Amino acid sequence: MTDAFELDVRPILRNGGEPFGAIMGAVNALAPGQSLKLFATFRPDPLFTVMAAKGFGYEATRLDDGDWEVVFVPNAQSEGAPTSRPEDPDSWADPSHYLDCTEMDPPEPMVQILAKLESMSEGEVMFALLGREPVFLFPELQARGHAWAGDFDAEGTAYRLMVRAGPRS
Repeated sequence: MTDAFELDVRPILRNGGEPFGAIMGAVNALAPGQSLKLFATFRPDPLFTVMAAKGFGYEATRLDDGDWEVVFVPNAQSEGAPTSRPEDPDSWADPSHYLDCTEMDPPEPMVQILAKLESMSEGEVMFALLGREPVFLFPELQARGHAWAGDFDAEGTAYRLMVRAGPRS
């Protein structure tokens, strides 16, 4: 078995950041059957549902200093099965749809992005600019079969998100 990939998001959390993008990036980079060992400043209960949808169970342990270590392990039934990994965004077509959501308050950016995706054909790409990382949007995109890639701009003031439309249901 492959060694667990270790990700320590405590520095991100202590600096007021949102580590969801880093966590999903690590998950998408895991080898088949590989576990993720996550270190956080709190028990990340909302992440358990997201990871369960990706085929992972977990074991959470409170550390002596009050922080948490969570080991996400692929479920036995998911090992050997194809994993859900976003394609390489460098291979995507150029965006054909653009949304500026920087002045919108939640949940409006999520509503706008999901509504636009409903009108897009499979494989079309949207670029959205947001005022914050859309952590609650990611599980919705995953559930609908869309791929995404995103990060903060160099100044850390805007979140850039590209979404590749998945198959229409």
